[in-house]
Amino acid sequence: MGTFDENGESHPRQVTENDLAGMSMEDAYASSMVEVEDGQIVQGTVVKVDRDEVLLDIGYKSEGVIPSRELSIRNDVNPSEVVSLGDHVEALVLQREDKDGRLILSKKRAQYERAWGQIESIKENDGYVTGPVIEVVKGGLIIDIGLRGFLPASLVELRRVRDLQPYVGQTLEAKIIELDKNRNNVVLSRRLFLEETQKEQREEFLANLKPGEVRRGKVSSVVNFGAFVDLGGMDGLIHVSELSWKHVDHPSQVVAVGDEVEVQVLEVDLDRDRISLSLKATQQDPWQEFASNHRVGELVYGRVTKLVPFGAFVQVGDGIEGLVHISEMSAHHVDLPEQVVTPAEELWVKIIDLDLQRRRISLSIKQAAEGGVVAAEYQEAFGAHMYDDQGNYIGPSYTEGEYSSEGQEAWEEYYAATGEEPPAEGEEGVVYEEVAEGEAPAEAQPEQ
Repeated sequence: MGTFDENGESHPRQVTENDLAGMSMEDAYASSMVEVEDGQIVQGTVVKVDRDEVLLDIGYKSEGVIPSRELSIRNDVNPSEVVSLGDHVEALVLQREDKDGRLILSKKRAQYERAWGQIESIKENDGYVTGPVIEVVKGGLIIDIGLRGFLPASLVELRRVRDLQPYVGQTLEAKIIELDKNRNNVVLSRRLFLEETQKEQREEFLANLKPGEVRRGKVSSVVNFGAFVDLGGMDGLIHVSELSWKHVDHPSQVVAVGDEVEVQVLEVDLDRDRISLSLKATQQDPWQEFASNHRVGELVYGRVTKLVPFGAFVQVGDGIEGLVHISEMSAHHVDLPEQVVTPAEELWVKIIDLDLQRRRISLSIKQAAEGGVVAAEYQEAFGAHMYDDQGNYIGPSYTEGEYSSEGQEAWEEYYAATGEEPPAEGEEGVVYEEVAEGEAPAEAQPEQ
């Protein structure tokens, strides 16, 4: 408890020492507290986590309060998902004393200030940032890079992505293309990052890709002018004209996103990193197929698709149309194609010329009426009564006294209207003279 000197006097042990150096106890207490100013970044320990706020001990006279809205750059976040008891965190002083005398802090503002310095340094050094996708917004994605970085939809991939929702939660790398602290604006580009990091891979891929090769790929996007196909290293374009041998109004008529297709490489542009592909080149040319199965002089069955001043187009195969010139429509003079045929009408025509190189077929209705060899593909479909054993067209057969054809009915109507007698068997029919334009036709006379 103490000591005794040589004279036997007691000296008690000293328990405390007056080290206030003349200060009052109040002043001594205040001097032990941390000094804070608005806008200052402080460090502290999480001592309480509530639903709407977090208490942080920074060594101040009272614990600092971080409202839930000031915890993270993410919206509507649960405080317990951001911090836990005992965590050491940084916070920025928003208000030393609110109306309730509380110290108000912000964790996200401190994070924001630290992040700006890092991001500015990264941009100066042409680096890239990494962060998780936390939100899909109009026009793009929000990436947490210490602050809210905006990644436009057009810059997410090497090609435009329509569905952004699957990216939420993914960690992405991106280049900084715009930085404005005054406007709190950070714009990112993942496409630029991919282009830079994949440049060597693309160059190698293009070097090994040769025109004429057939590759398998998956349709990655469909646009008005064609379809893009992922070949496993880069995307190539199938122009709408290379999708099919038939006419295509829109690429979606032929392919859809996700389709696996076999394509032929048409061109590799190393300077522009572009690949041109063809889908129809891997399919049989219908013109080649038609030319292989048909020959000049054959009769084929077709459908009138279009009338033009100089004749009519007739479809005689899948995607195959031929022209019946107006001079080949009838044995008689024809002024307009509609005098003989109408659109959608089905009829027999004879192939009189087949030019595979120019993809042109000349047809004749007039010569088809004279008969000929029916193409093999129609013989079974139309029945044996239409042609003889050699395949020669003989037309429908009628029993004696049977006149059921449209031609016979038309002649009967003519005779009924004019009151004339039909020619006796063996007599010549009525012959009409050609009439010059503007002239009235002469009365029809039997040929002498």
